[in-house]
Amino acid sequence: MKFDVLQIVGAVLTVAGAQGAIRLLIDHEHFGLLSWLNAGFAGTLVCDVVVTAIGVVLAGWAHDRAKALGRRK
Repeated sequence: MKFDVLQIVGAVLTVAGAQGAIRLLIDHEHFGLLSWLNAGFAGTLVCDVVVTAIGVVLAGWAHDRAKALGRRK
């Protein structure tokens, strides 16, 4: 169950980070969820990419661990 939750969290981080990065690339003035950082365009874009990467790694790791336990095929 723990790995299922971690895989869902990873997927949410992936989607949120990717959506934020795409939105920022289209509209440079709208910083989305990370507007509280006041990091500017480049800083916010880097944070969105890092959140996306963390989400991908977390979801992949959780999937592999669940697979090793026999919960996935």
